[in-house]
Amino acid sequence: MNGAEVPIGSLQNLITMEMFPRNQIMNIWRGQRFQHVQRIQDVPFRDRGGGGPRTVRHERVNVDGDILSYIANDSNKVGLYIAAGPLNPEENYFEVELLDTGVNGSIGVGLVPYRYPLDSQPGWMGLSVGYLADDGKLLACGMGNAFGPKCNLGDKMGCGIRFQTTESGGPAQSVRVFFTRNGKEIGTVMVPYLPGGLFPAVGMHSDGEEVKLNLEAEWTHDDIILMAIDNGEEEWSRLHDVRLNGALLEYAGRGKSVHDVGMAQAKLPLDTTNHYYEIEIVDPGQNCYIAIGLARRNYPKHRHPGWNTGSIAYHADDGKIFVGSGVGDPFGPRCYKGDIMGCGILFPPDYDSELDSYFSPEELENAFEQLDEGDTDSDDDDLWGRVPVEEKGTKVQVFFTRNGKIIGQKHVHIPRGGFYPTVGMLSSCEKVRIDLRPMTG
Repeated sequence: MNGAEVPIGSLQNLITMEMFPRNQIMNIWRGQRFQHVQRIQDVPFRDRGGGGPRTVRHERVNVDGDILSYIANDSNKVGLYIAAGPLNPEENYFEVELLDTGVNGSIGVGLVPYRYPLDSQPGWMGLSVGYLADDGKLLACGMGNAFGPKCNLGDKMGCGIRFQTTESGGPAQSVRVFFTRNGKEIGTVMVPYLPGGLFPAVGMHSDGEEVKLNLEAEWTHDDIILMAIDNGEEEWSRLHDVRLNGALLEYAGRGKSVHDVGMAQAKLPLDTTNHYYEIEIVDPGQNCYIAIGLARRNYPKHRHPGWNTGSIAYHADDGKIFVGSGVGDPFGPRCYKGDIMGCGILFPPDYDSELDSYFSPEELENAFEQLDEGDTDSDDDDLWGRVPVEEKGTKVQVFFTRNGKIIGQKHVHIPRGGFYPTVGMLSSCEKVRIDLRPMTG
């Protein structure tokens, strides 16, 4: 419906009516599936040792109190430490301090199931997640994505879970895992919460690496937010050639060529609670090369949203929409100083965020079945093989607004990991005022 100005409420009602027959079928199928998963979760988790108390598991890691150090070996295998107990709502966070980064600084922190193989970094195999010090990447389900800064000698790397309970009082089937660097949160990812829980894990892979482990660390995110200057830094995971000044994003690049794009990407993806955001053009700069849109987490930092796969954006200078391509299509009016541009997602009424996490419910259910059926060492190779990841998730409608009125929408698939608010700029003096939560629901 390009060019038509449709009230948000009316468009949502239209989509609800169109989706109703499909939703009835999907609800029946999902209900049967989750009943099966719940039955699997109710089965007590069997430990490798026959159901006795868990103990710390580690190989090629020397444990001296709270000091962990890598043991070099002729096979050049990863050393891994897995804690004896999983994170829980009362103890939901742990940290390591990098005492020595060794030859390569190949240190990873994350969460894994208890029976995870001890020759793999957290995140290398299915149903695990990890943050690596040497390159700042997030590893989930065997795939690496750009995530946060590299970590060096003296840095503290942390990992925790934001637990939520279901209506029945039990843990949710997926949880939001967050990572920190020196006490500052750098990003989150949704992962499945397996029977038996998720265990703190530390991986090492080069001579001389040593860390201090703190399993009793406390995460004081709320206190940090209250004490912080209101500059919005906690909202953003990546700022490339863009300067944050309170609620303003200011272009700080050269602005000489298409390779000088400045990008700001929010820390959290849009979801059914926060499904819309806006920018106000405070200064259009030299050319008003400003774009508002959504992009995958590992989107190239020097590219406007919309130009590459896994992104969509509305560009102010020409009113075009770009959907994973450098060639745009006519879409809406151009935008100028004072205009407010908005972007949001119309989720299906029965939207299931697990379908767009790094782990699909089908992959999770298969893992539950294997955990329930297998309890021997010979099962590990099959159980912990890399889980294939499909790039496309749920099909949704992304809509754009100008001064409070919808100007059009596009059907797109949410990429694995979610769609993150992303703003692009490309000419000198450009400034926008950002509001990541103008509406909720």
